[in-house]
Amino acid sequence: MKTINIFLFSLIIFSVTQAQTTYWWNDDVFYEIFVRSFYDSDGNGIGDFKGLTAKLDYLNDGIDSTTSDLGIKGIWLMPITESPSYHGYSVQDYFNVEKDYGTNQDFKNFLNAAHARGIKVIIDLVLNHTSDLNPWFVTARSDPGSMFRSWYRWTNVYPGHNGPWGETVWHPYGGYYYYGLFNSGMPDLNYFNQGVKDEVKQIVTYWLDSVKVDGFRLDAAKYICEEGTVLEDAPSTFAYWREFRNTIKQLNPDAVAVGEVWSASSKVSPYVDGTGLDFCFEFDLATEIINAVKGGSASSLTTKIKTTLPQIYPFAQYGTFLTNHDQQRIYSQLGSNVSQSKLAAAFLLTIPGVPFLYYGEELGMTSATDDPSKRTPMQWTSGANAGFTSGNPWKAVNGNYLTNNVETMSADSNSLFNFYKKIIHIRNASPSLREGGFFPLISSNSNVIVFARYKSPNGEMTVSIHNFSSSDVQNYSFSKNDFTGLPVGAFKLTDLLTNRDAGGMNIANNGVITSSLTLTLPAKGSMVLKADKLTDVQDKNFVSTFILEQNYPNPFNPITNINFELPSSGAVKVTVLNVLGEKIKTLVDGWMEEGRHNIKFDAQTLNSGVYFYRLEASGYTNTKKMVLIK
Repeated sequence: MKTINIFLFSLIIFSVTQAQTTYWWNDDVFYEIFVRSFYDSDGNGIGDFKGLTAKLDYLNDGIDSTTSDLGIKGIWLMPITESPSYHGYSVQDYFNVEKDYGTNQDFKNFLNAAHARGIKVIIDLVLNHTSDLNPWFVTARSDPGSMFRSWYRWTNVYPGHNGPWGETVWHPYGGYYYYGLFNSGMPDLNYFNQGVKDEVKQIVTYWLDSVKVDGFRLDAAKYICEEGTVLEDAPSTFAYWREFRNTIKQLNPDAVAVGEVWSASSKVSPYVDGTGLDFCFEFDLATEIINAVKGGSASSLTTKIKTTLPQIYPFAQYGTFLTNHDQQRIYSQLGSNVSQSKLAAAFLLTIPGVPFLYYGEELGMTSATDDPSKRTPMQWTSGANAGFTSGNPWKAVNGNYLTNNVETMSADSNSLFNFYKKIIHIRNASPSLREGGFFPLISSNSNVIVFARYKSPNGEMTVSIHNFSSSDVQNYSFSKNDFTGLPVGAFKLTDLLTNRDAGGMNIANNGVITSSLTLTLPAKGSMVLKADKLTDVQDKNFVSTFILEQNYPNPFNPITNINFELPSSGAVKVTVLNVLGEKIKTLVDGWMEEGRHNIKFDAQTLNSGVYFYRLEASGYTNTKKMVLIK
């Protein structure tokens, strides 16, 4: 019993310690790029690595003191290996880049230039399936006796079931059927075959060890292994990602594995348990953000960000985004509304997680619902072909390029582009927004979400306020009525988005927060408040007048002493609570004289475990922990 309760106590301490553990990817704002559409260097209408290299200064010029760049510190490249498809998600050759984009050396030159600017680069790795033109499958299809036959799934009897969304997954060929989740041109690999696993090790070794990419975005991660008719989230899939993790961490402990698990949050979180993928994209959160911005109600999003995500993921280990290459662009979903787009961006870049932007999102690029329209060329200027190419673009540029382009929007201080640039640089300069703990606060308006971020110990603090309603909010305030873990004192608040004085807040020793804002919170608007500490006088006053000491002995069995000192006579309450915050016993409830007091707590009737004792007097509250071991 003693061992169990010591473990429980250690687990609680460990959980508190681990709650704010972050990694290099939490410091970076990632930018998703479709190379084919970013910038064409040679006039053939197709974006390439040389063009991407030429535009790196737009993303980050490598000089921290400048603010002319976007402030991007991470790049995710959609598939860059040889493929017969325009999008690249059907791989023909895992070791050579798409010839439309250049050569392997061109890619290495780009990677070196990115690294020189402090930009990490991860590449899309499509492991669930290959192209039907991949030499492995060509051999498997033509020679049933070859070793490559078992690298894919074949049967001579039609299994009689469809895919996860009702699609055909068994495709006929030569009297047999092969499994291809997405379509007949993308046959799935068989990860119950050791040869496939060994080949994947060679692939990741090449890209991590020889080329030196910083990690992988793993497409269709939940479909890797099938067990009968269990086509997603199979136990073997989780087992494989544990193997994959060991492989890449041995090659480079800092290499990151980002999973695309397009499912409900509860089904995503098991992939991020510390033994598999480093983090996955949070699709549910993206939907909640968009719905809140469009609809004006913040209740569901509040629950998601304040309760659901902190409970199911390690701290901040999830990918945050608005839309990606498979979804209609955010600006279109928001009806080309600039205020709503700014609100979505501000929320995305101030919450915990690893933020990803889709190229052109900062410009308000739009799309229809078909895939090619979601991947149109980047809009650099208002000139011919939006400045993307001097030739004929592989896909026509978007119709709003005349106004929504880098050149035009750079000159408008109120543009969506400049807002993105400002909020990214604010995040880059703020340890609390990148790595800090997350502290939900109480909002005076239910459609306004407010939270503090604090990088402890003795670090920097910000308070972010986001108004999802369609009305200005005057006389807004936020509060907290119990212990938060935030530093005690009086704070001056400055809105980093406008550089205006926003008022102040006070954090008492018992965690109670009061605020007084001098600015009106605009409709669909945000504030990112820097909290500068003005004085420690309140903290010192509390400490010097009300003293609640650590109980002794601690751990104890079954009696311990609780000592406290009162500066004046008055009503005093001392209670004992369990780990759920439920009252176990009242030790004092009445008038006590000033001075030092000693109270004995007898826990003979209680089970071993962690308990808390709380002193309340004259508006002062303090709580401490004690451990009972029998």
